[in-house]
Amino acid sequence: MESPRQKKIAALLQQEIAQLLQGAIRKEGVGNLIVSVTKVQVTVDLSVAKVYLSLFPSKDAKKWLEGIQSNAFQVKHDLAQILKNDLRRIPELSFFMDDSLDYIEQIDAALASPENPILDRSKLLNRKKK
Repeated sequence: MESPRQKKIAALLQQEIAQLLQGAIRKEGVGNLIVSVTKVQVTVDLSVAKVYLSLFPSKDAKKWLEGIQSNAFQVKHDLAQILKNDLRRIPELSFFMDDSLDYIEQIDAALASPENPILDRSKLLNRKKK
């Protein structure tokens, strides 16, 4: 269970990291990439922050995630410059892929397909009742 302080810091980090990453993408002139910071989890001692990113289009997401991970020190430095009046120490940043949107798409595709797993199961249950 997160404390109120952890939640506040996570929300602040989420907002600022999103702005930093989107600013960096615009500065580099990349026009076909959308980066969203979906969640930030901060440890109890506020020393580590897990940052979950959603990247679109997802076909090149691993390449972009590796680039962000390799520049985590720069993101932390820029974040420290922005938040120097709000936080004494900036947590170490660990970036992860949030693939929940892909998971949802897979579920939607499975439900829309002719071999719908839920409908197949209900058919089996109806047969057993007869």
